Amino acid sequence: MARGIKIGDEVAITATVRRRVTEDRVSVSIPSYGFPHSIVDRTSTLKKGQPIELTGDVLRVDEKTVTLNLSPPVTVDISTVRLVTSYVAPQRKKPLVDKPT
Repeated sequence: MARGIKIGDEVAITATVRRRVTEDRVSVSIPSYGFPHSIVDRTSTLKKGQPIELTGDVLRVDEKTVTLNLSPPVTVDISTVRLVTSYVAPQRKKPLVDKPT
């Protein structure tokens, strides 16, 4: 199970290529996601059955599921994703309130 995943993190999921739909689009099968999904692939090197890694930002986290933005949002089991980059909030360089001088 992927521990420590929170909103804003960048995660990766391994999908399997199903077929080439058009010259520049490929249909992929995402584990624990019951709908077809296609991605843009301008190279012609992807073949049927080949694994491909998709990355996206986390939009929502539940106990067992994660919703990530693959354009459109995709909800998958938390055990199928892997953390790539943890989100770090930006730090302020200047205080919110001006101090009197």
